[in-house]
Amino acid sequence: MGRRERARPNGYSAYAPNMDLLVVRHAIAEDREAFAKSGKDDAERPLTQTGRKKFQQGARGLRRLLSSIDLVATSPHVRARQTADILVKAFRLREAVHLSALLPEADPAALLSFLHRQRRKSLIAVVGHEPHLSKLVAFLLAGRRESFTDIKKGGACLIALGEEAKPGRAELRWLSTAAQLRRLGG
Repeated sequence: MGRRERARPNGYSAYAPNMDLLVVRHAIAEDREAFAKSGKDDAERPLTQTGRKKFQQGARGLRRLLSSIDLVATSPHVRARQTADILVKAFRLREAVHLSALLPEADPAALLSFLHRQRRKSLIAVVGHEPHLSKLVAFLLAGRRESFTDIKKGGACLIALGEEAKPGRAELRWLSTAAQLRRLGG
């Protein structure tokens, strides 16, 4: 997976790496307004117990769709890190990389330099927040900065980036709700 045979002009074929990007929205977190009353920063807002359990089942659904993930990158916010940890465990990886390019207020273009450094990877997963993730998807698929998708909590989409991540050059493989992933993982 992740490599496609490409014919060369002189007749021989070579394998060119093609990267796919799994975009995952964090699972159900504690209520924003109720958590704000604690006086803690929203970045510290964790997943609920229900959110954890549902995403564990959703991660099993992702395992049925994807044979492996090479790397998981996540927003540094607690709810995204906790979601990424569940994904890491489901795919038997060591740990997730924390990226400020996945913070809710980040420019979607900020992730491109990270993706360019990962050229040898076949499948990278990123875990973050809305509306940032939908803007990232729109940027990669259509080169637009306005979103036209909505990734629900615990939902995911798979994007084919090709040989290099460039705005407007990616292809959407699938977009799935959390409930669909849970049914696959059931």
